[in-house]
Amino acid sequence: MTTVLYDVAGPVARRRTAYGTVAGVLFLAGILAVVLFKLGTNGQLSPQLWGVLAKHDLQTLLVKGLVATLQVALTSLVFSLAGGVVLAVGRLSHRRSVRSISRAWVEVFRGLPLLLLIFFVFLGPSSFGIHVSTFWALVISISLFNSAVIGEIIRAGIQSLPKGQAEAGYAIGLSRIATLRLILIPQGIRIVLPSLVAQLVTLLKETSLGFIIGYEELLRSGRIAVEYLGGKYAIPVYTAIALFYLITNLALSWAARRIERRTKTKTAAKAAPEVKPE
Repeated sequence: MTTVLYDVAGPVARRRTAYGTVAGVLFLAGILAVVLFKLGTNGQLSPQLWGVLAKHDLQTLLVKGLVATLQVALTSLVFSLAGGVVLAVGRLSHRRSVRSISRAWVEVFRGLPLLLLIFFVFLGPSSFGIHVSTFWALVISISLFNSAVIGEIIRAGIQSLPKGQAEAGYAIGLSRIATLRLILIPQGIRIVLPSLVAQLVTLLKETSLGFIIGYEELLRSGRIAVEYLGGKYAIPVYTAIALFYLITNLALSWAARRIERRTKTKTAAKAAPEVKPE
């Protein structure tokens, strides 16, 4: 039996939706046309200007920045996932002290602005004579922030599982930790995998904050190129950088939707009753 929580749109509502969609597309197309006209009037669309993207030195600089961005993103992802699993287990612990510490960690690092956290990690240790490189300052800050977010995502996935999963583990003699490690965490991560992939999109964009402390990631490499080439080349260079982020994040979002569809399909197939022929 299917429960409908909203009224099915009738012919008039569907026509209004179609008209609204067409109007929205036309409005956006009009804005884009005006922007392109203004750029063309100011000479920002000339082939000579955009041809700078074909220069080998610029491509080398941007690729170097891209590699630096991916290094921070992948390293932060590993630490964030590891910390998230630990926090999720801590939040589900039977010990009140462990739950309190884990909850305090999540509330503190999830509540702090990431930019402020980057400044704390990069500038704070220098007061005690400890030097932290821009790479590790960025990795530590992003990992602390995202471990709190990912920990809550994984905890939600584990709590969404039927209680019978844990009880089955205890019934065969598994300890609490073994039940979490072998049964609950793998299934919980599988359920929230689309959300984890979506968080990766956010994490990748957060690497651009390394620009503030001088880490030469993709955005700062673009800034260096613009300072060297001249301000008139800013739009082509930053457009190329924006396209990289857009294409990468669209690919990750597509992967998240595909994973979600596959997970729902497999779940529905397992939940469907098996009909045996008479």
